[in-house]
Amino acid sequence: MTDTAQRPLLFLDVDGPLIPFGAAPQEYPTYATGLGPGADANPLLSRINPEHGHRLAALPCDVVWATTWMADANECVAPLLGLPQLPVVPWPEPSDLDDQDERDGLHWKTRAVVDWAAGRPFVWVDDEITDADRVWVAAHHGGHALLHRVDARRGLTDGDYATLDSWLRNLP
Repeated sequence: MTDTAQRPLLFLDVDGPLIPFGAAPQEYPTYATGLGPGADANPLLSRINPEHGHRLAALPCDVVWATTWMADANECVAPLLGLPQLPVVPWPEPSDLDDQDERDGLHWKTRAVVDWAAGRPFVWVDDEITDADRVWVAAHHGGHALLHRVDARRGLTDGDYATLDSWLRNLP
């Protein structure tokens, strides 16, 4: 897959995968990234390990924010990781969400992620993915997809990166 238009996508959530919610998280100085002390206004940002940026950039895919942080992910999170501005999945308005999806256990992000992928292979990294999402994606997405649930208490781990890298590199 040398054509960047055909590279797989990696849809990335922030809360959980990048900002773990464990009992005693490691804290990283946000000012060390050059953002200045103002970046410390959100205490959750200090939980982001800056090494995630190098690891994400090394994956053979195009990273897309799939988070409620929306454009704030580019303003607050990307600089902490040393990442460039990334595309952001636009979420539907709450009034546009299908109530049946909620009753069926489908995550409110699922349809938007599949629509954004438009048939391209993708990985979706989130801490709220369920089997209902996997079943729906398998039935409604024409390409390969890996829905990878991250333990929100720990965030992305070496094991998660190994899984993502292996899946991306072994796409047909």
